[in-house]
Amino acid sequence: MSSVSTMPLDGLTLPQTIIHPVHALPSVQQTAIANALRDSSRLPEQWVEPGTVAELQQIIQQCQQKGVSLLPCGNGSKLAWGGLGKPVGMVVSSRKLDRIIDHAVADLTVTVEAGVKLQALQDLLKPHQQFLPLDPLYSDQATVGGLMATGNAGSWQQRYGGVRDLILGFSFVRGDGQLAKAGGRVVKNVAGYDLMKLFTGSYGTLGFISQITFRLYPLPPTSQTLVLSGSAENLAQAAQTLRRSGLTPTAAELLSPALAQKLGLGDRLSLLLRFQNLREVVQALTEQVKQLAQVISLNVEIREAQAEIDLWQGLKTAMIGANGNRRLLCKIGVLPTQSVNFLQQAPGLAHLQLGTGLGYLQAPELAVSELRQQRTICQNYGGYLTLLDAPHALKSTEDVWGYQGNGLELMTRLKQQFDPQGLFSPGRFVGEL
Repeated sequence: MSSVSTMPLDGLTLPQTIIHPVHALPSVQQTAIANALRDSSRLPEQWVEPGTVAELQQIIQQCQQKGVSLLPCGNGSKLAWGGLGKPVGMVVSSRKLDRIIDHAVADLTVTVEAGVKLQALQDLLKPHQQFLPLDPLYSDQATVGGLMATGNAGSWQQRYGGVRDLILGFSFVRGDGQLAKAGGRVVKNVAGYDLMKLFTGSYGTLGFISQITFRLYPLPPTSQTLVLSGSAENLAQAAQTLRRSGLTPTAAELLSPALAQKLGLGDRLSLLLRFQNLREVVQALTEQVKQLAQVISLNVEIREAQAEIDLWQGLKTAMIGANGNRRLLCKIGVLPTQSVNFLQQAPGLAHLQLGTGLGYLQAPELAVSELRQQRTICQNYGGYLTLLDAPHALKSTEDVWGYQGNGLELMTRLKQQFDPQGLFSPGRFVGEL
């Protein structure tokens, strides 16, 4: 790919209110930008917040013409996730692109600009008894564009699938400033499905996401969470039985002993099962789980109303760290049948989804040798370990992605096709793409 400049743009016909010197930003934002770049001492000069898609197109077109690289972001809550990028000329944020384009209530779809905050969208949908089943980390700050870029879905993935399973269509600005679209606004439209897969989890390296159409779901009238705890052997048996059963929890998370203790659930392995449906259905499912727990000798507690909300919020807060302090946060995955084995020996706080074996590991102090050991264990269990948030020094010396597949050549060709000049988030993805 062609080399790009890190010089700021001059002569853009844009409102000065959307262009901010990076050195004038709050220190927390400057730190997030620094933690996204390999050379943390070379911050870009400008933070740009286009207020319209036309302004976004103009910015990217000028970047392409002048060879200026850029770092796309939303609200910046996950800006430090992913690989350390090469120097860039500016950070371009979508957070002023925050309009609701269309809410088709009867069709259960909504089209929004990429800068819309997830919490604001849920608040809009709630009076219509609808919701978008995403419950990611930093859910109060995250923008929908940032969620698509990082592929961060949360515990509802157990029932509703990941981010890409909820996207019906999207628009993005290419490296030449032109607007491109994939998919549509109706559930049966499958055009552009591959593009939606490619852009989900691409960390802003293929183009700038500007608009997304989501599939929505009815808001369940009743919600209840069961907390199962006991010996590792009994919990593994229960997990296997539940995977083979017809029960349909909307969220199901296996917790390490340390995380269970952090949440006030005791000091043993635990399983959270969340059922959300009509009250009668939830009660029937709860009784089935109670009977299973009695047979396998597991303890059962029920959380509902505010206690249930606090439990799931506490899970996310525990993984982020107190007061948002930077700690080692890893995205992990193992074969679901190996989840209990992994969680028994996991350092720090860890949880894995019952059905997918995906989750997070958060450890305030983890030596490099221990990190490498955990990555090896995940790989031996048929999975992976990716560094999301970590001290800059650690990301500078360790492989962030830990990618063991054979798709790097294909990913390189895709990057060349979508972003031949390397304008978008250079160096942030697998193989420093």
